[in-house]
Amino acid sequence: MSEIKDIPQFSLHPIGFIHSPYLQKFAVPRQPGLAPSVVSKITFIPPYCDPEAFKGLQGFSHIHLLFIFDKAPYSDFKATVRPPRLGGNKRVGVFASRSPFRPSRIGLSVVKLEKVGEENGRAYLEVSGADLVDGTPIIDIKPYIPFVDAHPEAKGGFADKPPSVKEVVFLPEVLDLLNVFTLKERQAVTEILAQDPRPAYKGKKEDGKIYKVAFNGYDIAFKAEGNKIIVCDVIKLSNKNAKSL
Repeated sequence: MSEIKDIPQFSLHPIGFIHSPYLQKFAVPRQPGLAPSVVSKITFIPPYCDPEAFKGLQGFSHIHLLFIFDKAPYSDFKATVRPPRLGGNKRVGVFASRSPFRPSRIGLSVVKLEKVGEENGRAYLEVSGADLVDGTPIIDIKPYIPFVDAHPEAKGGFADKPPSVKEVVFLPEVLDLLNVFTLKERQAVTEILAQDPRPAYKGKKEDGKIYKVAFNGYDIAFKAEGNKIIVCDVIKLSNKNAKSL
């Protein structure tokens, strides 16, 4: 078996970056499309921002995003990982998972293309359903082609069915605080929390702990009770930590 040092090396650099409401890894949906109301913007750096590079893309409803898991720390190769889908306790091969802790740190997500736009001569994209932390480097974009990419007969292994969701309940005293969000942002918050973003090892257990999700400039405080996620508070982040799309 060849040593890594004997294998040709390749370098990658970003073509752009995504601007999403997810200010941290915590609460980012574990797969694309689970929070379809979340809208993100992708901007590009020269020369990749040339509008000509996106000519014809508006004819596609969905695109593949190839990106770098830049928030995942680099370490020596490990052959197995513990997917959240299996409760974070059972190990599977890294290549049988979508874990960010992989040799290349390359990620792939299919998202809905909402808009191909242009600002000051630079192209940008608006997409929905992305599962990327704000500032994630994008290394390539490809159109999703249904007759090639869609396989209804495909098997999903240990992730063959969609994850279960929980009912999201907003306490009465929180309802007025939600006015800081648009209706679509409120729907996005509901979709995110319905996934129960707590660490996978928490499972279905109630721990009485208050968690906070940083979303679009605000901390959303919640706790789990049975099959419900209870939203307790909405707190504005400091200017240092806040961001608005």
